[in-house]
Amino acid sequence: MPIKEITLMKDIIQADVPKDLSKIKTKIFFNLTKRQLLCFGGGALAGVPLYFLTRNALPRSLALLLMILVMMPFFLLTMYEKNGQPLEVVARHVMDTRFRRVKKRPYKTNNLYAALEKQAALNQEVKAIVWPVQTNLRTKKAKGNGKAAQGETDAGGKKAAERGAGQGQKAK
Repeated sequence: MPIKEITLMKDIIQADVPKDLSKIKTKIFFNLTKRQLLCFGGGALAGVPLYFLTRNALPRSLALLLMILVMMPFFLLTMYEKNGQPLEVVARHVMDTRFRRVKKRPYKTNNLYAALEKQAALNQEVKAIVWPVQTNLRTKKAKGNGKAAQGETDAGGKKAAERGAGQGQKAK
């Protein structure tokens, strides 16, 4: 029995499956995609009636050439694809870059170092405005123990000498 299974394995048809399945398109009818069917149908609806209407008024070769010229954009919309994008997307990108966008675009970056430098300068300016007031208050408090003889008082109304003597601090 195992010998028959081996011979059957030789008759199996193999098919290679591509690694990127995003490029595979679903086929609907006559091995055409929905987009191809719609574009070919639109071309046929525009070109064939034009040929039948103009074949009696114009020479047949000229009517046929006119039909081909009318159907050609539909054929291009159907078959042209660049980098996985259809013709109308590629045409829109070309129109954007050629006509809608500015020709010269200045190169601008978000320079974080310059922003940090600007913030540091602003901080120094704020310190220059705020810190002198605070340092003056700190120096007055620090010098308050030394000015006890001059009779300075604190917020509670006690003199610095009384504060220092009551807490056992050394006078300078």
